[in-house]
Amino acid sequence: MIEFQVDVETPDGRMPTFITHPERESPHPVIILYMDARGIREELRDMARRFATVGYYCMLPDLYYRWGKNISFNPAPLQSIPSDNEKVWGYIKKTTHERVLADTEALLSYVERDSNASPGPKGCIGYCMGGTLILGVMGKLPSQFRAGSSLFGVGMVTDEPMSPHHHLNSSTGEIYFGLGDLDEYTPPKLVEMLRADLDRKKIRYEIEYSREAKHGFVFTQRPPAYNKEAAERSWERTFSLFRRNLRA
Repeated sequence: MIEFQVDVETPDGRMPTFITHPERESPHPVIILYMDARGIREELRDMARRFATVGYYCMLPDLYYRWGKNISFNPAPLQSIPSDNEKVWGYIKKTTHERVLADTEALLSYVERDSNASPGPKGCIGYCMGGTLILGVMGKLPSQFRAGSSLFGVGMVTDEPMSPHHHLNSSTGEIYFGLGDLDEYTPPKLVEMLRADLDRKKIRYEIEYSREAKHGFVFTQRPPAYNKEAAERSWERTFSLFRRNLRA
């Protein structure tokens, strides 16, 4: 497996990006992994590596690059570290769909020059904040992204005119939504609103709840939330999603 760090040029500066892919049988389908609100850390790099081990070219961009280097927070639940709470929500608000869309276009320009990256359909996966950001990526770049995996996205449906779920109006890909039944950030009422909207738009999707799963259930470094059964289910569903949409 090959891995390296690059600074991808964007309209707002240089975005540190971790890239990993298999050593052999290039080119490989491209997947972009959109981080959660805690920022880039080794745990996310290990998740990117897991995609590389099964044949994907995975990119993990640092979406906080506009405001400093190596911005990250303790993976413990926010409620247990009050001093982090306000800071994290501040970064979430600043990491807008418009900014991430520009960052994504810069990443796509980068892979066009790498022979290890397939020019074919691409996938995306996001956790927490990233699980919502991929809605914009799927909706605004439908010719590029054929599949997206959204894990416990925060604020996917709001009362705002530009609620994230409205970005999907132009999406032509397939989306998997992996949720936890104990996640306070994805209440059933909002999820049902999302489901109704997806049905109305005739978007291919699956919404799946894991039992006894809290927000952040995939993260092994967050013991209060980590749920092995739910985490492995999300990997299985995501691998299947990418396999049928990116390797046809």
